[in-house]
Amino acid sequence: MNKKKLHKKELLKQAAKVTERQEVQKTVSLLNELIAVSPEDTELLYARADLYEKLQKWGEAINDYLHINSINKDDQKAKTRAEMLRTILRYNNTDIYASPNTNYDPWLE
Repeated sequence: MNKKKLHKKELLKQAAKVTERQEVQKTVSLLNELIAVSPEDTELLYARADLYEKLQKWGEAINDYLHINSINKDDQKAKTRAEMLRTILRYNNTDIYASPNTNYDPWLE
């Protein structure tokens, strides 16, 4: 097994285990380096998107899922995760008490 594949495998294992914010950010930086070399590697993109979710960087996670979808149109997991994050953003960014729009009730969707 060559060094690049070994490094990728170790990094993916690390990405699945990290929990502390600094460790997550460091792992994202390492994934960014590998993704710069292999931008079509969906396994790396999934790992980075998961870490972005841990950091609550919803937009970046959605972008990774959309990129995965552009690579593989049939990837249902990426479609579902992107839609789930959009739903989270919609509810997080909805202030029903500040909006005079009484026709939009997020709880009745």
